[in-house]
Amino acid sequence: MIFATVLAGILIIVGSVFALAAAVGLVRFPDVYSRMHAASKAGTMGSGLMMIALALIADDVATATRAAAGVVFFILTAPVAAHLVAKAAYAVGYRMWEGSVVDEMADGEGR
Repeated sequence: MIFATVLAGILIIVGSVFALAAAVGLVRFPDVYSRMHAASKAGTMGSGLMMIALALIADDVATATRAAAGVVFFILTAPVAAHLVAKAAYAVGYRMWEGSVVDEMADGEGR
């Protein structure tokens, strides 16, 4: 039991670091696309790690199952939702940052 508690504590700390990185990315990145990338990738990883920690220390199977289902839900939905919102932002006309290297949608279906 002590091993699971220590491992859960480590997962919570690492997940919190990822969540902090997502928050810093939202504030510091220059355009909506970079911010969305930070929020979806790091936010998914942070919340997923913290839910895995919850599943490790849960006393009942129902809580652990809900936490595992939450992890799967985040992994399946957050990147797809971020992609669709970014595509919609591009279609509406939000410009990329001037320092962006490649605009792959410029000659494609984006507009």
